[in-house]
Amino acid sequence: MISTRVKLTAAFIVGLAAVTMTLFLALLAARNNAVYHDIAQYAAAQGDLAARVIADAAQSGENVMAANDTAIIPLLSPRIVDRLQSIPGYIVVVDTAGRAVYRSGDVMRLQGSDMNTLQTQLADLPKSGEALIFGLDSLQEKLLFVSKSLEGVPGGLSRLASGAVATRASTVPREYMFDALLIVPLIIAVAGVGAFLVLGKNQRQLQEITTEVAAITDGRSLHRRLALSEETSDFSDMVTTLNAMIGRLETSFAGLRRFTADASHELKTPLAVLRADVERAMTESSSQNERLVALEEALQEVRRMTDLVESLLTLARADEGRFDLHREPVELQPLVQEVYETALILGEAQGVVVNLPFIADAMVMGDRTRLRQLFLNLVTNAIKYTPAGGKVDIGLGRHPDNVTFAVRDTGIGISAADFPHIFERFWRADRVRSRMSERGGFGLGLAISQWIAQAHGGTLTASSRLGRGSLFTVTLPLSGDGQKA
Repeated sequence: MISTRVKLTAAFIVGLAAVTMTLFLALLAARNNAVYHDIAQYAAAQGDLAARVIADAAQSGENVMAANDTAIIPLLSPRIVDRLQSIPGYIVVVDTAGRAVYRSGDVMRLQGSDMNTLQTQLADLPKSGEALIFGLDSLQEKLLFVSKSLEGVPGGLSRLASGAVATRASTVPREYMFDALLIVPLIIAVAGVGAFLVLGKNQRQLQEITTEVAAITDGRSLHRRLALSEETSDFSDMVTTLNAMIGRLETSFAGLRRFTADASHELKTPLAVLRADVERAMTESSSQNERLVALEEALQEVRRMTDLVESLLTLARADEGRFDLHREPVELQPLVQEVYETALILGEAQGVVVNLPFIADAMVMGDRTRLRQLFLNLVTNAIKYTPAGGKVDIGLGRHPDNVTFAVRDTGIGISAADFPHIFERFWRADRVRSRMSERGGFGLGLAISQWIAQAHGGTLTASSRLGRGSLFTVTLPLSGDGQKA
């Protein structure tokens, strides 16, 4: 099987040869056109000189035509002929009857067949301006003729045709042939060898990068990075991109391992409690009342595990984009009022005062059940982490383009070190863990809340200071009807 290196080198050579050949033909055509133009100018200059000789003679009063009544074809006067003979090239003077009254020495030396060809071609030559090229067998050459009108000159003259050899305008010069047959192939061969060597270097660099990437076989080796050496300097952008991708994979794998460990830990505790309760209920020495208490505790742990599994499924579906929201116009004022009434009950049990200082009338397009879950998560967290005697304020504000739902508490707050992680899954600060014990929350509420806000085209932001409380704000876009209202 032909290697990619050979294929690329062959493609380069073919492309270079095609470009070189096209350039050569273009240069040759330009050269021939320039030579053709020079020959035409030379022939025209010779014709102008001959026409000036005839015109000057006529103006000086000389007889243009020879005084010979017995001649079948009239000829130019000998004095004018002598002057015209000093002009080199092929010159023919024709009268109004189409007869040649003068032929230069070069024309007279043509053989019979070439003379007939010349007469036939000159008969088709226009009276003035245009050029005509044709070949002559005896000379093995091509001639270029141009025509100049002699109307107005005494003697019944019609036009003058002047010509020059034009073979070099349609042939390839020897130096061009030398370049085309020797120099150009040599250049293409050298360029092909150079391309082959450069591609070999690049192939070795790619092979080195491939070997290093292949060495990263699993999540345990994602800490490794590709080295940017002199051998791989040509692919620095690719190496940088691959290192960035490996870094993202390392972060994802670390998150996955942490997620698995946290999920296992969260399930381990309720399973242990559930097993202990079931074993206690099955003990023969247990009374009926003790068995009922054990079963009730087991049922509570089952509910906790159910909540955890539901939360994990929600986030999994959200990650895969398979969780559809049932969007419809939602009036937020009655929804927030309902959440506030629930918060009053929760706050009373914790000894926390819950206030609703302001509430606006607003409508959004969304899933009412998910929005209630979002608001209730934030309110529940605020009450849970606020000591007895503290307070939680809830507010719903309306703006020109959006609506904000805010929850402020006077709870324990969040430290600066923990704050960047509050929306991570299974995250709980140590202070919260020690206060709520291992069987408190799962650390999934804020992650789910953030997803619900983003799924509705909104945002969830937070601000907090340790010991001073926290503020969580949900911003949602108003629906079209809400904006008009």
